[in-house]
Amino acid sequence: MCQSSEIYRIIKPDSQYLDIFLDSTSRFHQIIKILKKNKQMKIHVISETAYMVKGNGVHTAFVDHVELLSSKKDIETVVNNEGSGNVMHSHTYGPYFFWKGLRYPRKKVFTAHVIPDSIKGSIPAWKLWMPFVKWYMKQVYSFADVCIAISPRVEEAIIESGAKTHIERVYNPISIEKWRTTPEKRQQGRKKLGIKENEFVVIGVGQLQARKGVEDFIDVANAIPDAKFLWVGGRPFGHMTEGIARIDARISENEGKNIQFTGMLDLDQMPLVYAAADMMLFTSYQENCPLAPIEGAASGLPVVFRDLNEYRSLYEHAYLTAATTDEFISITRKMMNDQFFFENGKIISQTLIKQFDKNIVREKLLNIYQYLQENEIQTISAKFPSLQTN
Repeated sequence: MCQSSEIYRIIKPDSQYLDIFLDSTSRFHQIIKILKKNKQMKIHVISETAYMVKGNGVHTAFVDHVELLSSKKDIETVVNNEGSGNVMHSHTYGPYFFWKGLRYPRKKVFTAHVIPDSIKGSIPAWKLWMPFVKWYMKQVYSFADVCIAISPRVEEAIIESGAKTHIERVYNPISIEKWRTTPEKRQQGRKKLGIKENEFVVIGVGQLQARKGVEDFIDVANAIPDAKFLWVGGRPFGHMTEGIARIDARISENEGKNIQFTGMLDLDQMPLVYAAADMMLFTSYQENCPLAPIEGAASGLPVVFRDLNEYRSLYEHAYLTAATTDEFISITRKMMNDQFFFENGKIISQTLIKQFDKNIVREKLLNIYQYLQENEIQTISAKFPSLQTN
């Protein structure tokens, strides 16, 4: 007796379908997976920073992420309470993340900007908080189906936490066009900040907390009175900031000499601020994949990093480092007086930012979203061992 084959089409809610071939013995012989894209994939990007103080790198990464996804028309993006999507991607880890995530079984992405070590030098009595922070971050990482590690150190921290999640390493992207300095931007920035054209300006960017090395930045300014120093950043945690009384006292003693503290500035003003500067010191004691120095480098500034182990595993190209305050002082003076050294510092910055190309980052993100989008099909396949996928 000749066995006949019939084709049964299973229509899926998202306009995808499976063609399943069944013979008369009702056994699965073949499955052909076809992803129909009559309807664009929709990504729901969330961040609690939209409702809080915005002067931090996490909010910048969130804004950059939305802009990056929206830069092309191949997918649709909704933000926070604008609606829902096929996949959720969160940048923060508060109650909002867990609440929104309940709607997205097996479809949650979390970008880990923060690890337990991030509280060191950020909040008072951090040693007492550390056990709870480690436990909580494990719950956050495990709640996500995919955790994006923005640096090798973040990837290590997620693994060390014992979280049950899938980890992908994707760096924070940088839009070179957004940060590129022009003579017009430099003029506008200096006018906005009240800086004279002939002043050599050294910029520092970060929250006013001990972890960011703001006190070392003040020490460098004191040692080089013939340069202008500019610190951009505020106190998002208020009195809950580690060492805030001491830092405030140092600011009161030194502001108005050759150092200026701008407080928090809107993100859209930062291209002008970087353009007004001549070089950047990034004095922070702990970072994962910091955006500020990459923004400075994209603006054409020579950037001097503190010599940290995290950077050695993070950066693929050469970068300038200082291990001590004296070294920050020495390099700054050399930048001011040695034109060849200064120009070479700018070249180093141009090379450094290649690693953070926005197009590469976008492609990696889309691959992750597509993987999660297809997860339901993979679950069906696992349920029926006789199912074979092409």
